[in-house]
Amino acid sequence: MKTRLAVVSLWAENVPEAVHFYRDVVGLKLLPSHGWHQHFDLGGTYLVILSGKPVPAQNSLPSRFPLLAFGVANLEAAIEKLEAHHVQRPWGIEQDANSRWVMFTDPAGNLIEMAEFRQR
Repeated sequence: MKTRLAVVSLWAENVPEAVHFYRDVVGLKLLPSHGWHQHFDLGGTYLVILSGKPVPAQNSLPSRFPLLAFGVANLEAAIEKLEAHHVQRPWGIEQDANSRWVMFTDPAGNLIEMAEFRQR
């Protein structure tokens, strides 16, 4: 049996604002509505935005770790788009030997990351 990731769900008190963010800022494809929740296509996996208040992990280690990370081909282009939509990036660009990334919160307060991975 092959197991794969099928659905990632995020909570948002203002679902229309979150839909705008993921469609127009992040650039995800919004799928036809399934009634009370919105689906985005992540290439065979779905991101679902549900109505509710996000609650951050308490006493987590590490204290700052994204709920969802997107791989991008060009981090600078992704940052320009975030800046054009006034998305704050409190930690700037971070990097290690294999990748560079930025973290920010979506309108609901979920911690999100965009990462560019180096070719091996």
